[in-house]
Amino acid sequence: MLKFVLAALWISVATVAAVFFSFQMSQARNGEGQASPFFGGLDYVRTRVLSVPVLSEGRVGGYFLARLVYTVDPSRKNALSLPLETLLMDEVYSYLFGNPQIDFSTIEQIDLDDLREGIRVSLNERVGETLIHDVLIEQVDYLAKSEIRDNVVRRRVVPAAHARSPAAEE
Repeated sequence: MLKFVLAALWISVATVAAVFFSFQMSQARNGEGQASPFFGGLDYVRTRVLSVPVLSEGRVGGYFLARLVYTVDPSRKNALSLPLETLLMDEVYSYLFGNPQIDFSTIEQIDLDDLREGIRVSLNERVGETLIHDVLIEQVDYLAKSEIRDNVVRRRVVPAAHARSPAAEE
């Protein structure tokens, strides 16, 4: 009888140890093989078009235009007391004005990876935790002040030409 009790106790201990070991291994495997955040779990926040004036020699030389997309954890986004759009816009303006070495007039020389990483890091430092996981660039443009003036002049000339056409007089 004692042999049966010891055998049953041994089988129970071995079974519990095997279940515990398999559970630990499955947890470790899930932790290292998690899917990339691009495959779910994050919200994508799309900003409106940012128009940041570029100052050179104390005057506006043009405008940096961008549309960005941020990936953010939805639970952390909902916990913010400040609207995320306001926080994002303020941080982008602060980052761009705080880094005078970024020269938007030569758009070909801008390192977009550094720009994205800099915005992400500065925003997360400001919040005090990892709120933004990635910054994606949907659109980037630079308009020089002379280009803006040319577009305004063209808009004024075209309606005036239509007003003087013979079809408009009839």
